[in-house]
Amino acid sequence: MPTDRRLRSPAATLTLLGLASLITALDFTIVYVALPDIARDVGFSEHSLQWVVSAYAVVYGGLLLLGGRLSDLLGRRRMFVAGMVLYGFGSVLGGLADTPTLLVAARAVQGVGGAVLFPATLSLVTTLFEEGRERNRALAVWSVAGAAGLSLGALLGGVLTSAFGWQAVFYVNVPLVVAAGLAAFVLLAPDPAGPARSGFDVTGALTGTAGMTLLVLAVAQGPEWGWGSARVLGSMAAGLALLAVFAAVERRARQPLLRLGLLANRSLSAATGVILVFGVTLQAVPYFLTLYFQSAMGYSALRTGVAFLGPTLSITVGNLVGERLVPRLGVRKTLVSGFVVAAAGTALIAAAMTDGASYPELLAGIVGFGLGTGVVFSTMWIAAASGVAADEQGTASGVASTALQFGSGAGLAILVGVDGTRAAMFTIGSAAAVLGTFAALLLPARSPAPAAVSADSPVREPSRSK
Repeated sequence: MPTDRRLRSPAATLTLLGLASLITALDFTIVYVALPDIARDVGFSEHSLQWVVSAYAVVYGGLLLLGGRLSDLLGRRRMFVAGMVLYGFGSVLGGLADTPTLLVAARAVQGVGGAVLFPATLSLVTTLFEEGRERNRALAVWSVAGAAGLSLGALLGGVLTSAFGWQAVFYVNVPLVVAAGLAAFVLLAPDPAGPARSGFDVTGALTGTAGMTLLVLAVAQGPEWGWGSARVLGSMAAGLALLAVFAAVERRARQPLLRLGLLANRSLSAATGVILVFGVTLQAVPYFLTLYFQSAMGYSALRTGVAFLGPTLSITVGNLVGERLVPRLGVRKTLVSGFVVAAAGTALIAAAMTDGASYPELLAGIVGFGLGTGVVFSTMWIAAASGVAADEQGTASGVASTALQFGSGAGLAILVGVDGTRAAMFTIGSAAAVLGTFAALLLPARSPAPAAVSADSPVREPSRSK
């Protein structure tokens, strides 16, 4: 454990980081159940309603890499608190919104907050806890909170919408972010007086952020605008061109936003592929489950929330199982096992989606999906952090989380555009999840040795004691 007294109270610090993970995840799914009420009261059309979800995902996905690098440069506690402030402001704005434009703007502000908060939180976990068993356990707890947030969002959204109206799904964030922001000053040691490195790659930040934002926008809006439309193709072309410029800039920059040599870490690069597949496939399942419960099964918002106890509990168990499997099977085999179980569970859900299907008939598939998803979710972050220097953990977190959000946006857009039944969507999602096993096989058989500092950094890692 570090001897620089950053962990003033390990359990309390991990609880705080878990709360931050829950808040970030919650804002993806808490609005799902409230969407019909939001559309009716605020005036969204059927197609424009997707922007309540997409505005958050597009901004979040586009800024994650920048947010991760800022954590390395400006300090993780500073960015943690900044993310909480942005979340709070966006949540108040969302609750007050009475037009589609204002509500989409509020979701965009929340997306900025998430892009700052998520990599700061993840890099705090990976730097405050020793690589190996200690970090794996911390990441499992952090993953439990995040995965629970994705599922609990539906439950909490249903309860709040039924009891207080859709505005409550925004206002509920305010006391959470205030408490977490204040707790950060108590539990997290102050950041250094100055940045870890001098200088900032402004050109890289602009080209990288704009390029990723345009790509996420293209995949998010593909079903509505049309995959062959000028707007989608233009956004994709511009995004790819900007990312090509970004790569050229990073090769020459003295203080790059993303040191390209970081991608030579096989564990990080392979884990990024795993995370991308996870986002495209398994991450979309809760969204379609929500729609199925409400439209096909006729569940109310509250009953839909209660129905999500099944995925929530099984994902939680899967997270804890994954943490115990890694020391026994290794990261690669654990991920393969998780993807296989999750794909089988998703296929069972698809098979049970017949006319007049009941919740008990879906439950076996839901449990299988949840267990496998939980195993994959906790383990993929372990792989992404392995062998990365402490001063680049924020950047690595930004790379990995960008892959998740791009994959999530692409998966949701592709499956929304499937011309078929919801069962067909789940079948396609199950088949695609099998690709995760092949991505996992690209991981090294053994995790790389921890790196003290990046190759070009003068920063020294704090001394550690066993």
